[in-house]
Amino acid sequence: MRWWIVALVSLGTIVNYLSRNTLGILAPVLKTELGLTTEQYSYVVGAFQAAYTVMQPVCGFILDNLGLRTGFALFALLWSAASCAHVLAGGWLSLAALRGWLGLAEAAAIPAGVKAIAEWFPAKERSVGMGLFNIGTSLGAMLAPPMVAFLQHAYGWRSAFLVTGAMGVAFAAIWRIFYRSPPAEQPKAERKRPSVLPILKSRAFWGIGLPRFLFEPAWQTFIFWVPLYLSTERGMKMEEIGWFAWMPFLAADLGSLAGGLISPFFMKYCGFGLVPSRLAGVAIGAVIMIGPGCVGLAPSATIAIALLCVGGFAHQIMSGLINTLATDKFGAHEVATASGLAGTAGWTGGLAFSLIVGQLVDRIGYTPVFACLSIFDLIGAAIAVLLLRESRSAR
Repeated sequence: MRWWIVALVSLGTIVNYLSRNTLGILAPVLKTELGLTTEQYSYVVGAFQAAYTVMQPVCGFILDNLGLRTGFALFALLWSAASCAHVLAGGWLSLAALRGWLGLAEAAAIPAGVKAIAEWFPAKERSVGMGLFNIGTSLGAMLAPPMVAFLQHAYGWRSAFLVTGAMGVAFAAIWRIFYRSPPAEQPKAERKRPSVLPILKSRAFWGIGLPRFLFEPAWQTFIFWVPLYLSTERGMKMEEIGWFAWMPFLAADLGSLAGGLISPFFMKYCGFGLVPSRLAGVAIGAVIMIGPGCVGLAPSATIAIALLCVGGFAHQIMSGLINTLATDKFGAHEVATASGLAGTAGWTGGLAFSLIVGQLVDRIGYTPVFACLSIFDLIGAAIAVLLLRESRSAR
């Protein structure tokens, strides 16, 4: 049953990421149609990121208290309405307001997935379950470029927002009908309530939250800035972006699978404990992230896209395992809240980096931007190992 559950929650993540990635794919068109500058576009991106950042722990707290079945369906309806409302945008201010609404609702996706994995999977299988769930994030991002490019070319840019909104409504109905939580170990009245302050005081939270702060700028760059990079720096047209911008996310799918299998591999063949096996995978992903740091130096668009594929692969290894560590370190009654708080840390990093990119990229170019991503990830992996490693007696 748990494999059907992870497929269901992955479906929701696919729909969620199709909706959020629509803006990035349409960025070159929207800049022309709505008269946006690069700086204004960064504010539009920042509105989504700021709302998403603030709302993640709130969504996690609601899901821990309300339950996944009702809570996630409700959030899916809210983000669907926000997506459809994008057709009303007439300038950067209205578009930013609508993106903020979308961010408030879509913030539920990762806490919901982490909670579902924590509820349904035993500890040794959680990295595999998380890897399969994490495929939803990159698969949605992978499907977005060709789908959105086709809809924009055939029916105009507003159609893309309407279609992704309608898909969210369909998912909300499917989720509400089919999702069930596993039988509870305790009666409902005796279950613990999540408490935010103890989570924030724990070493485990900072061992997950600080790395996410440093990891997230890479994923935000792939989603919101790569299509614009391919357009402005590599001279690609919208059709070409639709043909090629999905490739890093296909590689990210493979990274999600690899991240899920690395932990069991280290436990079985290297004798690693549960947490050390996760940390080893995080460290490997961070080393591989050196590749995309060289994107700005690539002599051709083909090599640049290949390096971005390396980045998508490596990032999802780290992302899946750092989220799995949340299920190892926190109980099922609080894991969505803890994941949401860590998500706030991550998206704070993504938001700050996007605003900096918007201010500087027209003057300094993209080469320093991509170099920073590699440095951030190496530092983040070192922090995770330092704060989450276990003593020999604990292993």
